[in-house]
Amino acid sequence: MPHIDYYFATLSPYTYLAGTRFEEVAAKHGATITYKPMDVIALFGRTGGTPPKDRHPNRIEYRAQELVRQAKLVDLPFNLKPAHWPTNAAPSSYAIIAAQNAGGGDLGKLVHAILRAVWAEEKDIAQDEVVRACLVEAGFDASLADSGMMTSADTYAANLEEAVNSGVFGAPFYITDSGQRFWGQDKIADLDAHLSGKV
Repeated sequence: MPHIDYYFATLSPYTYLAGTRFEEVAAKHGATITYKPMDVIALFGRTGGTPPKDRHPNRIEYRAQELVRQAKLVDLPFNLKPAHWPTNAAPSSYAIIAAQNAGGGDLGKLVHAILRAVWAEEKDIAQDEVVRACLVEAGFDASLADSGMMTSADTYAANLEEAVNSGVFGAPFYITDSGQRFWGQDKIADLDAHLSGKV
């Protein structure tokens, strides 16, 4: 049974645009997933990247065009300038870690609900009530938003270190147990092809 380590950020528009396609591909191939939310801005600093706000205008303008195009291609509602971005990603990331440890719900649905809250629903995922609603929507107990904070904080920090040591430099990023790396929501089809033995 294949396994995939999934590195992502709850503030990443490209992670949002992945929707649930990654989970559908993993299910198709019977692959298990470890969800590894991380601080993508810190990752940029560690791996030679530049935060969006500090990029050259050419890159900022291209990103704005590309995000809108990709949202249309995957048929997801999208707000290029959401009201609550950037915000503190830690509470939502800790909730995902706690939910993964607890089990009993749909992690893919939880991740997408959190990202949809940012990029389509004008909600602040740093707020407890927003995180709790996402947990409930995905079949988890809302109290997970408050549980195991220290453990989740440690895991969140460890995910960043693992990302750097595993060759990750952006989000979303998928690494198979054979060491193949796929960066970006537009590479999910390539991941599917790899798991099918085509590439």
